[in-house]
Amino acid sequence: MTPAKPLNQHFDVLVIGGGPGGYVAAIRAAQLGRTVALVDKERAGGVCLNWGCIPTKAMLRSAEVLETVRGAEEFGVLTEGVRLDYSAVLKRKDGIVSRLTDGIAHLLKANGVTVVNGHARFTDPHTVAVHETGPSPLGEDGPLYAAPPTSQPARETLSADDIIIATGSQPLMPDLPGSDLPGVITADGAFLLPEVPARAVVVGGSAVGAEWASLFRTFGAEVTLVEMAPTLLPAEDAEIGRTLTRSFTKQGIKVLTRHTVTAIEGQGEGQGEGDGEGEGDGDGDGIQLRALVTDANGQPVETLPADIVLFGVGRRPNTAGLDLEKAGVHTDDRGYIPVTDRLRTNIPHISAIGDVTGRIQLAHVASHQALVAASVVSGHDERIDYRAVPAATFTRPEVASVGLTETQAREAGHETTTARFPFAALGRAHAYGATDGMVKVVADRSSGAVLGAHIIGPGASDLIAEAALAVTHGVTLTGLADTIHAHPTLGEATMEAAMGALGLPLHTAPVRRRG
Repeated sequence: MTPAKPLNQHFDVLVIGGGPGGYVAAIRAAQLGRTVALVDKERAGGVCLNWGCIPTKAMLRSAEVLETVRGAEEFGVLTEGVRLDYSAVLKRKDGIVSRLTDGIAHLLKANGVTVVNGHARFTDPHTVAVHETGPSPLGEDGPLYAAPPTSQPARETLSADDIIIATGSQPLMPDLPGSDLPGVITADGAFLLPEVPARAVVVGGSAVGAEWASLFRTFGAEVTLVEMAPTLLPAEDAEIGRTLTRSFTKQGIKVLTRHTVTAIEGQGEGQGEGDGEGEGDGDGDGIQLRALVTDANGQPVETLPADIVLFGVGRRPNTAGLDLEKAGVHTDDRGYIPVTDRLRTNIPHISAIGDVTGRIQLAHVASHQALVAASVVSGHDERIDYRAVPAATFTRPEVASVGLTETQAREAGHETTTARFPFAALGRAHAYGATDGMVKVVADRSSGAVLGAHIIGPGASDLIAEAALAVTHGVTLTGLADTIHAHPTLGEATMEAAMGALGLPLHTAPVRRRG
């Protein structure tokens, strides 16, 4: 990091928070000719690079390799003695994180951004005091992004013409009986586990919970995934959620939709409820837990024994401790900072980006907001558009989507046409050895404009880019169908789905229409 400058330095732009919103805003503002300072509590990259997107994907890749090797005989490759070395998984993850965060630190320096380590607190609308960051709430090796400042006096004061708040969010831990027991964790705590739990109850079937459930199961844990909504990934098209449930069930994950964990009890050391066979039945190596599950009517239905209970049920903004009231910045009743489509707060020279705005809490949205905000504070007239934001969930199989679901499209007044193309009908998917899933397109019947696309299957997170381009630029089904796709590729599934929606399927049987 660039050494801290003396006290009372003034900059054109001050960015608070160094995640995928903050560091991008700092770099772009510097590229646009502004003098820029960035205040952050830990390594550059924020939650995404240090405690979220990147470390989970590194671990999920290890899980994918393990699953591939286990099934290598199907591909004509013979292996022996395949086993998991979890410490090596964690070491690889840490190495990837270090390389990427070091790279971002280098980019900040190369662009002339002054990086100041510490906790920023507003003293007036144009000034922040930078304090030493206190210890992580999760202990010595835990994340610092949610850590409070120390009680020591500020060691630096920074002022700026424009300020961009990019302090992100942190996992939400519900206030339930037993939520403070050892072994009850969020995703942050999952990274600190020294070994794979024998039995895991994951609460919340959205992206975070589904990814950890997939990861733990592939690594050998007995996993139960509890979601209160009717389907997994409730923000996705319901058909995708149902398909993922079937896939998880085949993998041995117990899925309980329309259920809720209402309390957690400690069982004491070595007093699990198992039958004495296999791992996790209580051998005195840790605190055992029981998660009490109720159905949609609030009736108790099951008690799940577990070594860990992981909550992935939402996030809350990191606005506490910023002293926003001294800057006059308003927050809503949940602590989020409302912003305009130019990312301005109620104070014209203060902007906010990323999770802290309470909009779409995805790293790539934060980065795009950052580009807009940096341009706006540099005198350009830009606005953010959320109509075509892709989302990806890196479960096995992957899930990705963009635009409107079928239900949303109809609620918006569209007369829709939809089509699905199964990966089981695709040559590359068979060669790849992953045929579960499909591509589903949603389009306006009269204009043919693609309104949304929903994918579950191999490479979904990469395939969604073409659909995002289509939704962003108003591409029609005919436009997708007429675009020549390389063969054999997974991308052909999008073209085939478009053909199906036009009533001209090639590699699936035509749909018989009544009347």
